[in-house]
Amino acid sequence: MTPTDTTFDIRLAETEQDLLAAQRLRYAVFVEELGGDGPLVDHENRFERDRFDPHYDHLILVDRRRDAAALDHVVGVYRLMPGDRAEAAGGFYCAGEYDLAPLVETGRSLLELGRSCVHPEYRGGLALHHLWNGLGRYVVQRDIGILFGVASFHGTDVQALAQPLSFLHHSHLAPPELRVRALPEHFTAMNILPLDQIDRPAAVRAIPALIKGYLRLGGYVGEGAFVDASFNTTDICLVMDTDRIPERQRALYAGGAG
Repeated sequence: MTPTDTTFDIRLAETEQDLLAAQRLRYAVFVEELGGDGPLVDHENRFERDRFDPHYDHLILVDRRRDAAALDHVVGVYRLMPGDRAEAAGGFYCAGEYDLAPLVETGRSLLELGRSCVHPEYRGGLALHHLWNGLGRYVVQRDIGILFGVASFHGTDVQALAQPLSFLHHSHLAPPELRVRALPEHFTAMNILPLDQIDRPAAVRAIPALIKGYLRLGGYVGEGAFVDASFNTTDICLVMDTDRIPERQRALYAGGAG
């Protein structure tokens, strides 16, 4: 049965059942589909979790037709942490990969995004649109100035990702005042190819849909990638200044929030 707008609820996780369903979806995507792992991953019960989870809000997309009792109702998720919680959380998740000092030094309100995923059966349809709208409302309601977070390419072979990584570096590098940089011990250069050797159509096709969504909203990438062997991904850091979102895109993104 094809989902429609009335099929979905988009809201923050309210119960333990909601959180467990979000972690179950994350397990299906990040562990079973993409081959990731981590010290707090519960393979026996199929939950992907880490030490940061208690400090985040979990924005969930619920398909009302699915079974909540079976932890099957969450079909999309975003993990969100406002900057004023970072100290209690022991820092931002991204701080283990990137130097976030340029963002902190702006003095603006920050929001870290992460663990975004959509159930395979719901990709390419309304699900991502609803997640974006839910995120937009969250940002407007909390007067967030800068959004940031790591987004991933599947796999750890940087040479195989030379086209999209080089394209992002040359075409979407953050301005100096927002240019986070991969930590020296993890830094992997993204400018693998010179600009004149990039096959732009091929590079764009290789960029995941989520990253393309940020770019359409005026997002930037930080300098350098982080190869995450435990998650079987190559991460980039995305940064978005809400003041620079084009007006047309802002209306679509916020979904009428005000």
